[in-house]
Amino acid sequence: MRVITGKYKGRHFEVPRTFKARPTTDFAKENLFNVLNGYLDFDSAPTALDLFAGTGSITLELLSRGCGRVISVEKDNRHFAFIQQVLRALRDEQCIAIRSDVFRFLSRCREQFDFIFADPPYALPELEKLPALILENNLLTADGLFVLEHGKTNDFSAHPLFIEHRAYGSVNFSFFRAAVSIPE
Repeated sequence: MRVITGKYKGRHFEVPRTFKARPTTDFAKENLFNVLNGYLDFDSAPTALDLFAGTGSITLELLSRGCGRVISVEKDNRHFAFIQQVLRALRDEQCIAIRSDVFRFLSRCREQFDFIFADPPYALPELEKLPALILENNLLTADGLFVLEHGKTNDFSAHPLFIEHRAYGSVNFSFFRAAVSIPE
């Protein structure tokens, strides 16, 4: 696993072969962040939430690009320990790694984020519910962005806050924008 750009550009971390996690490919990750540059101003140190963090690849890229704060949520003990190990190696204190079930975390979360990324297992039964859960529970700041990684069989284009879909090989990303509140 490597960091593509930013302050940790070029850093490599060896992911144990026994991991069940399916890290986002470098090709898909690079293209995702190229698109994100049009939506997020990383120079303003946005806050981010990485759900189903797996190896922490997206968390590291967010930190490297200048996110002011990142919360990384991962349920699997070994994956969580790996994320913590990588963060210790970087000596980065901008990230909080939390070992928790994502749905339990979301039900208790009272914080808002400028950017939320979720990369659940593609066969997760609750995958289709994630956009509603995140967007209806006010977890994004006004005009915040949510990106969901999913397989090719999922279609979120009918969701009222859906803004675009991108596919890179077998990796699909659906983008959602928080409803912007208009002052009265």
